[in-house]
Amino acid sequence: MTLEIERRFLIKNDQWKAFITHKTFIEQGYLSYDLEDWIIRIRFNGKNFKIALKKHIKNFTNYEYEYSIPNSEGEQIMATLTNTIKKERFFLKIDQKDWIIDCFKDRNFPLEIAEIELAEEKEQIILPPFLAKEITGLKIYTNLNLTKNPFSKWGNKD
Repeated sequence: MTLEIERRFLIKNDQWKAFITHKTFIEQGYLSYDLEDWIIRIRFNGKNFKIALKKHIKNFTNYEYEYSIPNSEGEQIMATLTNTIKKERFFLKIDQKDWIIDCFKDRNFPLEIAEIELAEEKEQIILPPFLAKEITGLKIYTNLNLTKNPFSKWGNKD
């Protein structure tokens, strides 16, 4: 059983750019739309496609299973999806911890979200100074919700 334990934050400035180790471009879409049930996601990272199955358990822990699929099948599936997310993903190393910054494109621009995966929920971390408020568990900021309710259409973007 694979568990994903993740905390998420909004970003207040560009100081994170000094810690970039590499980046990739991601396009993803969803084959299910219920945040309370299993979420089925397809993702293309510029090289290959993966299908992920995710289900929220508690607090900021989810089940997550991810499988590679042939590019030809991924292209067929992605072509049928109307709402997808595009984002540039930056990988950072800060105080021996791996952080991810997602800079959303298109309908979700200029939203930027920082994520860190933890070994356990009670793991202590040092929060870098470029972070704004924590959004862990706020459903409005989930990638799935952003396909249905893009950031560019939000009235108050605080």
